[in-house]
Amino acid sequence: MVGTGFGTAFYLFFANRSGSIEAIAVVSRLVVRADWWFTTPTVIVQPLSGAYMIYLAGFPLDTPWIVASLALYALAGACWLPVVWYQVRMGKMAAAAFERKSELPNLYWMYARRWELLGYPAFCAMAAIYFFMVAKPL
Repeated sequence: MVGTGFGTAFYLFFANRSGSIEAIAVVSRLVVRADWWFTTPTVIVQPLSGAYMIYLAGFPLDTPWIVASLALYALAGACWLPVVWYQVRMGKMAAAAFERKSELPNLYWMYARRWELLGYPAFCAMAAIYFFMVAKPL
């Protein structure tokens, strides 16, 4: 989930800065596909497999690092849902601009800024979750 999310964000971030509407249209379409094909199933499977591993390891659910991880997972999800919405709309706007041989609308760039701003807390939350899973500090 983190790898796909970070990878697709990397490519769309730099495609947006390339100035190439064709590149933006292609990359944004692929980012949406990657989210549906890879990230969405992982969003479902990861907490289920994590819960099973917690059960196997014998940790109580109220263990502080588990509670913190679940809260951060909820934060990441709260950021990810609007990101997916923005990505779909951005992809449609980019495809339309490429087909019409026109510039991207200002709305695209407003969505791109919001998309990027939501990505930072989501990525930081997931990095902290990995830290908690490995170090179990609390």
